[in-house]
Amino acid sequence: MRNQKIFDTENHKFILLNESEPGEEDGVRSNQFLIIHEGNGFLMDPGGFGVMPRVLAEMLRYITPGQIRGIFLSHQDPDIVGGLATWLELCKCPVYVSRIWLRFLPHYGLTDMQRFVGVPDQGMRLETTAGLNLQIVPAHFLHSEGQINIYDPVSRILFSGDIGAAMLPNDQDEVFVDDFAAHLPYIEGFHRRYMCSNKAIRCWLDTIADLDIDMIAPQHGPIYRGAAVHDFLAWLRDLQCGIDLMQSGGRFQNL
Repeated sequence: MRNQKIFDTENHKFILLNESEPGEEDGVRSNQFLIIHEGNGFLMDPGGFGVMPRVLAEMLRYITPGQIRGIFLSHQDPDIVGGLATWLELCKCPVYVSRIWLRFLPHYGLTDMQRFVGVPDQGMRLETTAGLNLQIVPAHFLHSEGQINIYDPVSRILFSGDIGAAMLPNDQDEVFVDDFAAHLPYIEGFHRRYMCSNKAIRCWLDTIADLDIDMIAPQHGPIYRGAAVHDFLAWLRDLQCGIDLMQSGGRFQNL
């Protein structure tokens, strides 16, 4: 899709680098995001192997790989981690991922795990050398057992991984969600099936309750802003999903 600055000041930017994996329109389109603070970059969910060249080309409009100070993996899926081996050849920064996935990542062809930082279950605050304090927020079982979110206090944007993800038709290309009611058909089925349970959702909502959030940026689909942020979070609070709907014989109620 597009390269777009979601937040832009002289010293701080939050950028949507790329929204679609070329040649995979029938698969799941994914977002890759970049934070730049005082010339230092932080890359979130860099994407699968096929999308890596495009993401790199978009990133080079702003900074070089040598300026990347951290890579964040919200969870372990291939649309997030598949291209990481190539990124590690270009960037000499640490990689942050839930500690429970550290022993699985070598299956992506990653042989040197010394640069990986295992995020504890309760998350962590990251005081970067660039002077930016990022908050790594736990979002367990939404949908991954070890999912993490990244909160940027300067832009007040929460990168939410799969929370808020939308499955849009190929001919829809919006950057933002402003009308949540109109957007709901594109997220409801995914959240009912992929989110683990309402208890997991409520734990996450309690965790982020004190964050000052202007936008929620998911790994798939457009970014929630304005009233859509409140409307989305309110809808999630009472959502029955995952094991709430599971029945014997592999069936799910209302799916």
